[in-house]
Amino acid sequence: MGPEISRREMSPEERRMRSRAAQILAGAGVLHGTLSERMQVCGKKNCACSRGEKHRTLVLTVRSGGKVQQIYIPRLLESLVRQWVDQDREVRDLLARLSAMHRDRLVARKKKEEV
Repeated sequence: MGPEISRREMSPEERRMRSRAAQILAGAGVLHGTLSERMQVCGKKNCACSRGEKHRTLVLTVRSGGKVQQIYIPRLLESLVRQWVDQDREVRDLLARLSAMHRDRLVARKKKEEV
């Protein structure tokens, strides 16, 4: 697989980011998607929404197999789903930052070998 990067070679920031990503991935979950609130009418004749007081609903939009899927999120699951979506964003951000660090490390190693 190639030479591993030792913890000694990592900056404190890199160690912190790796540790945070591991904590998130070992935790409750990650969920890639977009949450959106919508105001909808249920269709019941005597409901307040038929007079303009629409119901608030939460929908998770995800892409799967090239198709867009929308999933209704019940109120009881709202905080859990929000946490998973937030954790997904945080892990993706951490991975992008780690990737940039490794790219910089690669460029530095290449220059060192060229000399």
